Amino acid sequence: MARDGAAIVFVEVKARIGHEFGEAAEAVTALKQRRIAQLARQYVARTRSHNCPCRFDVVAIQIDAGRPVIQVFQNAFDA
Repeated sequence: MARDGAAIVFVEVKARIGHEFGEAAEAVTALKQRRIAQLARQYVARTRSHNCPCRFDVVAIQIDAGRPVIQVFQNAFDA
């Protein structure tokens, strides 16, 4: 969890070495998104942050030939 101004940002970070198991961003499946959204709802309820805007970002780190490529996907999915 992070903040961007008034927004609460839930960040999922995935890393992959090579492409044998797909791209890093592909690892944030629909099931994973639902789980993250459920945890986010619990966090918002627990902290009484109902009036704060929220978003879900994904940081994908793909390592090829020892060189990382980092991509940040803001608003990667909706809850």
